[in-house]
Amino acid sequence: MKSKSHPLLGIHSLLVMIFIYVPIAIIIVYSFNSSRLAADWSGFTFEWYTSLFSNRHVMEALSNTLTVGVVSTIVSTLLGTMAALSMRKVSRRMKAGMGGLLYLPIIIPDIIMGLSLLVLFTQFHIPLGKLTIIIAHITFCISYVFVIITTRLSGMGGQLEEAAQDLGANGWQIFRHVTLPQIMPGIISGALIAFTMSLDDFMVSFFVSGPNSTTLPIYIYGQVKRGISPEINALCTILILVSITLIFLAQFVLNRGKGQKKQSVLPF
Repeated sequence: MKSKSHPLLGIHSLLVMIFIYVPIAIIIVYSFNSSRLAADWSGFTFEWYTSLFSNRHVMEALSNTLTVGVVSTIVSTLLGTMAALSMRKVSRRMKAGMGGLLYLPIIIPDIIMGLSLLVLFTQFHIPLGKLTIIIAHITFCISYVFVIITTRLSGMGGQLEEAAQDLGANGWQIFRHVTLPQIMPGIISGALIAFTMSLDDFMVSFFVSGPNSTTLPIYIYGQVKRGISPEINALCTILILVSITLIFLAQFVLNRGKGQKKQSVLPF
């Protein structure tokens, strides 16, 4: 017999959704406002979106953001994948300890992580700039990639790898033809999540950025201190839509990978 949910539970869920998404919806709506005053709606326009692409500072921040995001995503995906694969070969006690260390960047507050990295770079006399932002983003993006691929590996049996070994395949052949195809959805999903986290990061980037390495979140923060303008609403809307798209794409790839049946025929 199915239990009926309490009617107040649905109302509570609706209120939570309103609390979370109404402010975002307001930003998106007012990004199309033809008036520069946030409280005055005077018509619909795409003017603020077109003006973004002619703004030199926005384009420079976009270039820095994409450079940092792409490089940190590639490196963190490689390191996170290797970390997840190496965890399969260690003992349970060591796995728990090492796994806990890799979870730390997700758990600790961003402000503490940003401050600790700033102290580290200062101690080693590393000038703040795009390099330090990339290193910082790699530091916390590895954890997200590790978690996703570890989850993927935990649901993967070892029967195919054992069968490939029995058929005479070496370690590289097993990884290339058996392990890699099974974890590829997790790798792609982890890379998309890592790029999204790098794209949206403000707190850590704020601590470790230099004068010529402004990213889009830092640029938005600097502009908001002067007042919220339609250009900022438009820029925030673009970031929101890109982030949502990447999150949904990552979830789609991961779910599709879970639904795929394991190959029973080995290419050896």
